[in-house]
Amino acid sequence: QVQLAESGGGLVQAGGSLRLSCTASEGALGNYAMGWFRQAPGKEREFVAAISRSGTFTYHADSVKGRFTISRDNAKNTVYLQMNTLKPEDTAVYYCAAKLGTTGSAEYEYSFWGQGTQVTVSS
Repeated sequence: QVQLAESGGGLVQAGGSLRLSCTASEGALGNYAMGWFRQAPGKEREFVAAISRSGTFTYHADSVKGRFTISRDNAKNTVYLQMNTLKPEDTAVYYCAAKLGTTGSAEYEYSFWGQGTQVTVSS
């Protein structure tokens, strides 16, 4: 069991940057592969990025590749999403999620979810 909480969202102008954090208040994040997902108004939730338990393996959705970077610090029980060159289409609620085993990009693979943090990018 792991309890997740996201932080770091906010309002930013297009071209700006934000760093999201996902911290576990209960459980050790190092036991889980982690993912970031997002849901824009009126749209399905979509995969953004994932990272293996050790942090050795990462992958990112094509829509954010080269702009977003997922990372983790297991000693701090925290996973990050660095978001650069933000675009208005990145506006969404961002969720972190945890899963046992290897990394994955499908929602159903993830057992534990945070409440989400809002990111709004103005043009």
